Amino acid sequence: MNTLEDQIEQEIRDWSAHSLEQPSELFAGLPPCPYAKKAWSDNKVTISFKYDGHMQDIYSAISQFCDDYDLHIIVDLAFEEDPEEFQDYLYQLNEAISDGIFIDQDIWLMGFHPHDDPNELIDDETFTPLVDVEYAMIFVQRLSKVQAAADKLKATGYYDRYLEEYDAEHLFQQRRDLFERLMEASHGNET
Repeated sequence: MNTLEDQIEQEIRDWSAHSLEQPSELFAGLPPCPYAKKAWSDNKVTISFKYDGHMQDIYSAISQFCDDYDLHIIVDLAFEEDPEEFQDYLYQLNEAISDGIFIDQDIWLMGFHPHDDPNELIDDETFTPLVDVEYAMIFVQRLSKVQAAADKLKATGYYDRYLEEYDAEHLFQQRRDLFERLMEASHGNET
């Protein structure tokens, strides 16, 4: 019998295949997440679970990021109920990472909250969930890799429709700013 964790892991994998990996004209003919399929097939995704309101699981994922993976998904079963507070916390945590609070400044967090407004550019409506449990997800990645991928995608027109329909420029700007800060810090360490 599959545990709840197994079912959630399968649901995330199925959702990625259904909603993130299929080419879409809304993303200049690319999938909503052009790197997801390869990351899964190369076993570059790891998933962990957070069961309480403490943030230690998130802090550990940041401070002990394993480069065997490109993406660490934290399934948060005790997530902050308010989507704005949840996203604001991740925004502030990204700032703290950039300030060196966790030593390694080359980390970027993104979040998915189950009560976020739906993203009309991603086909979530036709996906059938496997579990009836709500959870948030926190995506932990290398900032340098995310920014390099974003720079490549921007040149293809990938973000054009997304930026037109959603007010996400502040998030993209924060990531660019933190990446520039990271590059300045790493060049400063070489002198």
